Amino acid sequence: MKLRLLLIFTINVLISMTCFGQNVIDLKARFDIEKKQILISETIQYYNATNDTLHYIYLNDWNNSYATKHTQLAQRIADEYKNDFHLAKNEERGFSVITSIKQDNDSLSYHSLKNQIDIVKVKLNKPLEAHTSYTIKIENIVQIPSDKFTEYGITKTKDLNLRYWYITPAVYDGKWQYYSNKGLDDMYIPLADVSLNIEIPSNYFLASELEMEDTFVSNNKKIFKLKGNSRNNNKLFISQSKTFKNITSNELTFVSNIDEENLEPVETIMIKDKVSRFLIDKFGNYPHKKLLLSQIDYNKNPIYGLNFLPSFIKTYPNHFQYELKILKISLLNYLENTLIINPREEQWLIDAIMVYYLMDYIDEYYPDMKFLGSIANIWGVRSFHAADMKFNDKYILAYMIMARTNRDQPLTTSKDSLIKFNANIANKYKAGVGLKYLDDFVNSDVVESSIETFVKENKLKQTSTKAFETFIKSKTHKNIDWFFTDYINTRKKIDFKIEKVIKGEDSITITIKNKRDNHMPISLYTLNNDSILSKIWIEDIQGKKSITIPKTEANKLVLNYNNVIPEINLRDNWKSLKGFFFNNKPLQFRLFQDIEDPNYNQVFFMPLVEFNNIYDGLTLGVKAYNKTLLRKRFNYKIAPQYSLKSGSLTGSGNASITQYFDNTDLFAINYGVIAGYQSYAQNLFVKQITPSVSFYFRESDDLRSNKRRSLIFRYLSINRDRDLDNILTTTEPNYNVFDARYIYSNDNLIRYSKWYADFQLSKTFSKVAFNYEYRRLFENNRQLNLRFFTGAFIENKNDPNSNYFSFALDRPTDYLFEYPYLGRSEASGIFSQQYITAEGGFKSKLNSPFANQWISTMNTSTTLWKYILAYGDIGVVKNKWDNAKFVYDSGIRVDLVTDYFEIYFPVYSNLGWEIGQPHYDQKIRFKFTLDPEVLLGLFRRRWY
Repeated sequence: MKLRLLLIFTINVLISMTCFGQNVIDLKARFDIEKKQILISETIQYYNATNDTLHYIYLNDWNNSYATKHTQLAQRIADEYKNDFHLAKNEERGFSVITSIKQDNDSLSYHSLKNQIDIVKVKLNKPLEAHTSYTIKIENIVQIPSDKFTEYGITKTKDLNLRYWYITPAVYDGKWQYYSNKGLDDMYIPLADVSLNIEIPSNYFLASELEMEDTFVSNNKKIFKLKGNSRNNNKLFISQSKTFKNITSNELTFVSNIDEENLEPVETIMIKDKVSRFLIDKFGNYPHKKLLLSQIDYNKNPIYGLNFLPSFIKTYPNHFQYELKILKISLLNYLENTLIINPREEQWLIDAIMVYYLMDYIDEYYPDMKFLGSIANIWGVRSFHAADMKFNDKYILAYMIMARTNRDQPLTTSKDSLIKFNANIANKYKAGVGLKYLDDFVNSDVVESSIETFVKENKLKQTSTKAFETFIKSKTHKNIDWFFTDYINTRKKIDFKIEKVIKGEDSITITIKNKRDNHMPISLYTLNNDSILSKIWIEDIQGKKSITIPKTEANKLVLNYNNVIPEINLRDNWKSLKGFFFNNKPLQFRLFQDIEDPNYNQVFFMPLVEFNNIYDGLTLGVKAYNKTLLRKRFNYKIAPQYSLKSGSLTGSGNASITQYFDNTDLFAINYGVIAGYQSYAQNLFVKQITPSVSFYFRESDDLRSNKRRSLIFRYLSINRDRDLDNILTTTEPNYNVFDARYIYSNDNLIRYSKWYADFQLSKTFSKVAFNYEYRRLFENNRQLNLRFFTGAFIENKNDPNSNYFSFALDRPTDYLFEYPYLGRSEASGIFSQQYITAEGGFKSKLNSPFANQWISTMNTSTTLWKYILAYGDIGVVKNKWDNAKFVYDSGIRVDLVTDYFEIYFPVYSNLGWEIGQPHYDQKIRFKFTLDPEVLLGLFRRRWY
């Protein structure tokens, strides 16, 4: 009898856990594709697994993040200088309208949060007690957004790629875990048993990771019944053609539309079989029958390196490219669908495991694959150090791009606070490389087996990075606190050096210096030529540490010989035991830039073909420099050139040292000197030498912020050829100017502001200037641009008949030689019409073009239609012994690419109606740039 009662009790507990311990979503959705709408009736059953009583609940309504231009999603898109959302028509942006929320047929009170309209707060009529469930019913209408914003939404061909398209409960684990959509694909939702009833037009097909229970056609409609247990993935693809293919391998069905690289069907089947075996071998069976792999997944998480070159250049075999695509997206989706962690706060763990096994897969199946692929074997390329690099070397390389420039961020940084390059590349790679580092330190494959066990034991369970830390620490007797305190939680760099070696009769004493403040270990190898004799780990080096090892046949000592440790500088990691001479690194000369080889002092040569000005014309030369792909602290460049038009040797050179600072607003200090020799007019040359020191500031607690500050001190020594007939000549052609300038900028798509204050001191003058710029893009897509400039001489001893050092209204003389004029001495012709926004900023050439006492101007422009703007300038110029003169001009501005390519058409000014005056074509002004470094800024500002 007791056994029977115990059995009944156990069954009741199991039933209770089944009914109430699991969340349930039951949803009916009718798609009206012509109206771009989804009519949804949804029932949510949510289990309170905590000991708290809840009076309110929170729901994720992320489709509503598209509703206005003020949402966090809209701001995120604008922060990356994409204007497609802000300029989109209202019907292109989606929204969500909740028509009712009921509990037990009683309407509930609810509202969207003030600054998070994609989060809904609901007041329950009945408080939700601990370990009980609530059930609510929601009726809502979803307006589907265009896919051009995040790739999810409705396409131009009216196919649907959907994610986060219906309302889901937020996680409560003692605290509500909700946050707004920022286009990062990182919604945190509890697992739920999901049942979907989907009604779509009969000419459409549907793809999902859920199991298809039933499908039938009625009244030109297809109705699908989908079901899945323990799900946190709500992707749905509805298209007019059957783009997804189902391939079953090892009890796992891949549902994929990833580009198959023109492979034969049998090859794609074999690749998916190979990948599925790898997944199952490492992590055990996937808990669901189908694994969905979409091209959008890959577009958002590509194999960087495979996607940089044009598609017609085949660096890697097609089957290798496809295999890595399938592997990466399979790993990502497997882990995201089974490890239930907060993806915004703890994404590094999934990234680390994914990259670790990407590297593991390459080591197992493609150990000889090169970083450059087939290009590495081409004559001329194979002599480069980059051609020697293995495919997996790219992970440390990509992380070092950020670490060497002081733009790296801790792995525990919230996903929405990461710079784009860190979020997409560097942090993922640092995380994966970190596990390799940890594995190498712990040894005996402890880390790899621990990762696999952790994934298997926590599959479809709520877990955390803290649980991972506790688990992996329990598997080793070694102290690995450094990995979680220093490597994961901080941006501390790794940099060791062998400082001193003392050879005894039967032993060697080695002093190793830790050049950074951290507790990370370093490996020490003894080598005989290229043969490894021994390897030991040295731990907890604070400052310096000396160890003694037996004297063997070793002739070289090397730190981090296998380069597993992501060390910021490898150039001082080895010592020869043959004497001082052998510790000197030989010079290595390379044609074209290469990846840094720490075993050599590298000098690169680059042929130059440039057009810097019309006086030198086309210049041919060569550049000798030491800059590699990875930034160095010390960089130099010497570039002699021959000018075809002037028939003279010209050129430039520079050298600089950059000092970086961690975790302070003072980001870097640069000490440098620049020298140059070039034409500044026909048969006239100028020599320049400019030493400088620059202080750069950045928001240390928010590297995503576009706020920048800099303080620059320069001393310019200018020596010009004298020409009395030249209109820009001065009594003394040679001069020196000290310049101090403070610059503040906040460069954003919606609101842009920048200002600087400048002070100049020379033998014949001293002057101050202030410049302020403001731009605003309004909700009606109208743009407003304002610029204010004012400058005054403190002292001016120059000849009043010369305006060489005067403030200019429309075209500065550029006596500091800092503007990219192609024809700086031209008074007529097309090159005199080049416009650079500086000083007065006027576009019309008025009768009072200079001010040798003071000047104040205001430049404005506003949108007329799309990229056509109206501009207007007003100002006052004051010269000695003259009354102040009021000046103005106005016209039309064609803004092709702001700050890079613009055209100005004057209309009316102090000169009258310019548009009807003779030689109007000579009044048109152009702004353009041909400098690749400047154009590269368009890319950099989105990624850094």
